[in-house]
Amino acid sequence: MPEALRDRLRSAFGDRAILGGPRLEAVREDRSGQRSDAPPLAVVEATTTREVQALMRLATETRTPVVPRGAGTGLAGGAMSSRGSIVLDLSRMNRILELDGTDELAVVEPGVLNGDLDRAAREHGLWYAPDPASRAISSIGGNIATNAGGLLCAKYGVTRESVLGLAVVLADGTLLRTGHRTVKGVTGYDLTALMTGSEGTLGVIVEATLRLRPVVAGPVETVAAAFPDVESAGAAVVGVAGARVRPAILELIDPVGLARVREHLGVDGIAGTPLEGFAPGETFLLAQFDAGDAAAEASVIDRVFTEAGGRVVRSTDPATGERLLGIRRAMHPALASRGSVLIEDVAVPRSRLPEMFRAIAEIGRRHGVEIPTLAHAGDGNLHPNFVFEGDEVPERIWAAADDLFRAAIRLGGTLTGEHGVGILKRRWLADELGDTSVGLQRRIKEVFDPAGILNPGVMFVDET
Repeated sequence: MPEALRDRLRSAFGDRAILGGPRLEAVREDRSGQRSDAPPLAVVEATTTREVQALMRLATETRTPVVPRGAGTGLAGGAMSSRGSIVLDLSRMNRILELDGTDELAVVEPGVLNGDLDRAAREHGLWYAPDPASRAISSIGGNIATNAGGLLCAKYGVTRESVLGLAVVLADGTLLRTGHRTVKGVTGYDLTALMTGSEGTLGVIVEATLRLRPVVAGPVETVAAAFPDVESAGAAVVGVAGARVRPAILELIDPVGLARVREHLGVDGIAGTPLEGFAPGETFLLAQFDAGDAAAEASVIDRVFTEAGGRVVRSTDPATGERLLGIRRAMHPALASRGSVLIEDVAVPRSRLPEMFRAIAEIGRRHGVEIPTLAHAGDGNLHPNFVFEGDEVPERIWAAADDLFRAAIRLGGTLTGEHGVGILKRRWLADELGDTSVGLQRRIKEVFDPAGILNPGVMFVDET
């Protein structure tokens, strides 16, 4: 690092400008299984919007790349250090600035954890709908940057549907405010939506105005079933859509994943669930309903599951519901106990889920790898998992992932339903979007970041 830059960082940020040691090594990776080729020049821990502005002005002046980073829980390599960069750590900007029960909104800093916001909102009879599996440890800023999803997306939408407005520091240090506090707002271009999912390439999110919802009254209905194979479970998912009911949660575990979950939970863990009497090849499907008409909708789905060949358990007991949902939550611990896990993220139209599961099985056979798969079946979002030994992802798994991504696109789907592009999927971007769209997106980035210093290398392959 140039000595002048080192001195200016120390002068502006004191001991919150970390210039060496293990912190620099820690930000070389997230939870994607990737590791950058170099540590950053520094990690800067910002505590205020003005500090973020000061850093961006310094970075623009010195042409130093900046990588915005929150909790580091991303799964696409979108917040890892790049060569010659400064990592801007926003985790200390973690205040809930406002919780308004009348307007049903919250104003928060980017480092607030998703689960903490939800708990605070519930004290006011409200809740925050976006619910990534990492909600206990992932930050709101990162959720917005990746447009994160979760179990409830089919009914309540991804993060974008809960973002009313943002405060964003641009590459030159300018503070931009987007959006509104009103339920409606259609003035001008929707820059809030543009920033949501931009993965730190257009600006640094320093504040968010978020939509909250009233806590749902009444009992939650849970319907879970084991099906003889993934085809019949896929038919049940299509049947749910055809029945015109929308569960809050509709989760599917394929036969490969379910076998691992059963081993992980043991006999006691599956007692009283549809996994009793488990046979190889079976698939698990779980639906939960949380609205006033939950009982009627659950009755419809009970019938759909049964007619598709499911062995059904239905309950309104909260403890039983959590136990059944725990089968789904056991998927990743079950796989992590067997080695390192590359968690992938594709989505296809719900009607194409059976075809996508067939494609995954064929890809696994062709490359000689198991691909346990979990799906947010309600919105067609699949998480194929690759388990391997060691820290480096083997080339045969990357080859299988390549086939996986191309299969999803071929079926009218997308490379990522909720994790983002990052560095992990940038080489396939044009395959899905086409050259015209990618070229336009590059030009949009140039408008916001003419020097190319914001998260270089993320999303676009040859960005410098």
